[in-house]
Amino acid sequence: MPSSPTVACVLVNWNNWRDTADCLASLALQNYPALRVLVVDNASTNDSLAQLRASHPWVTYIASPVNAGFPRACNAGARHPLAATADFVWMLNNDTIAPPDTASRLVEAALANPRAGVIGATLRYAHDPTRVQCWGGGHISRWTGYNHHFLAPTSLGRDTYITFASAFIRRETFDELGGLFEGVFMYFEDSDFCLRAFDAGWQLAVAEGTAILHKEGGSVAGQTKRRNPLLDRIVTSSGIAFLRRHASMPTVSASLFVLSRVAKRVLKRDWPSLRAVLLGADDARRNRTTPFSDK
Repeated sequence: MPSSPTVACVLVNWNNWRDTADCLASLALQNYPALRVLVVDNASTNDSLAQLRASHPWVTYIASPVNAGFPRACNAGARHPLAATADFVWMLNNDTIAPPDTASRLVEAALANPRAGVIGATLRYAHDPTRVQCWGGGHISRWTGYNHHFLAPTSLGRDTYITFASAFIRRETFDELGGLFEGVFMYFEDSDFCLRAFDAGWQLAVAEGTAILHKEGGSVAGQTKRRNPLLDRIVTSSGIAFLRRHASMPTVSASLFVLSRVAKRVLKRDWPSLRAVLLGADDARRNRTTPFSDK
């Protein structure tokens, strides 16, 4: 590993060029010179690519002909010739703002932990930077699929993950695992990758001193996720796929996962979300993914 390893930062954009442009502006100010930046546009239906190319012509853009989901877009960015020769791939959400020393702190943590395959960062709420949104990642149950973020430094081991809002991945780790699992449209891909990395002998770490601001929701065009039942459908399908791959009794765990989500929506009498959960379970049964739409 060279003393100044190359870093390829991959962002995924979908109909949200304003947040992406803000993120790129923060990446342009990074004090780490060996940084390459790529944006994968997931078939935006607005003028995202034109806007981004006009405001940030220094970035490499990859135009996906279809919206094939977050993990597939991440893999496309990481396998692009400009990124494939980098020592590290930095998966970063497009609705983040990275302070100028972020990349250098991530590299420093990676060099200090040669067995760390995935390195996270501290995320803070963009609207209230005094509050920690996530310390690197969190814990996920292989039995139920439910997770919670860490809000303070803690030990990282089995059944923990680094959130892909910011995940600094060693190229060797990425190649060994074959990239992100593409059997989901989005969600659970970070937990799946980190659990596979740990099972393969890699460690997880969090870079000290990082403080990335996260607006949250940019991957689904801002606040639409809070009023679109389609997210329930996608989370249900992705959760079942995760449990199939990692639970010791996949059928039992997946059934309990769905029943729990159904019960919560019945109690709330949230019928659109209940229908979405059932459709998500059917998607998983048919091994199909449903693209997100804000319509």
